[in-house]
Amino acid sequence: MRQSQTTFSIAARGKGLYDFTREVTRWVLGQGMRDGLLTLFVRHTSASLIVQENADPDVQGDLERFFSRLVPEGDPLYRHTDEGPDDMPAHVRAALTQTQLSIPLRDGVLALGTWQGIYLFEHRRAAHTRQVAAHLLGE
Repeated sequence: MRQSQTTFSIAARGKGLYDFTREVTRWVLGQGMRDGLLTLFVRHTSASLIVQENADPDVQGDLERFFSRLVPEGDPLYRHTDEGPDDMPAHVRAALTQTQLSIPLRDGVLALGTWQGIYLFEHRRAAHTRQVAAHLLGE
């Protein structure tokens, strides 16, 4: 078994989904492994990772609108407001989604479905550069 690690930097311009499937695929192919497991981990508490449809951009917009309704900004329930009204809702959104993904590698290719892409889901309004740690274990 071999292993390899890297970090992806993703420039998020504010709330929304940011597809970084190509960057991940390019890196995985460069490792020369045939079979294994890729783990991705976002190193932030107000962003998350999801595998989602990559064909219709309406899906991404609908997800953002749904989460805005599910976890609204300005709810008086929140006490943690030091970093602005979008901070605590961003933490809740991250808790409801995922901070890590595991994707199998088969015959040198990530085992994503036809319409699946890997996305950073940014939950803050301001621009951020997010770090995603990657670990590939395989042979």
